[in-house]
Amino acid sequence: MVETHTEEETLTLGAQFASRLRRGDVVALFGNLCTGKTCFIKGICKGLGVEEHVVSPTFTIIHEYIARDLTIYHFDFYRVQLLKEIIEVGFEEYINRNGICLIEWANRVEEVLPSRRYDVHLELGKNERTREILIKEHAEVVA
Repeated sequence: MVETHTEEETLTLGAQFASRLRRGDVVALFGNLCTGKTCFIKGICKGLGVEEHVVSPTFTIIHEYIARDLTIYHFDFYRVQLLKEIIEVGFEEYINRNGICLIEWANRVEEVLPSRRYDVHLELGKNERTREILIKEHAEVVA
């Protein structure tokens, strides 16, 4: 668990985390409104070399960013009501591309998330600026 005290610290943590990411990785972000999901993603994108302005794709569901030699797919499922909507967007095809998928509001689509992924849980801390961030790596279960 890491505690950040400013938006800049959350961005920096995201940028540091980005160094772990490889082609095909999926990062699922969990947290309520205003817990720093988009800020953390902005940090990841910065760490991967994205030069575009990164914003949450709340109304479009997905934004694509080019970072050096790979594509980042940034999903926001806040407004998604039915799993069918995720399928219609082509979510599975994006997951299987050779880019990096960053998913806000992953709790809304847990049943279709790949088993090999990173989960990032963000919560409000002791005050409105503090965030508690827990990063877990999931590995595929081999029977």
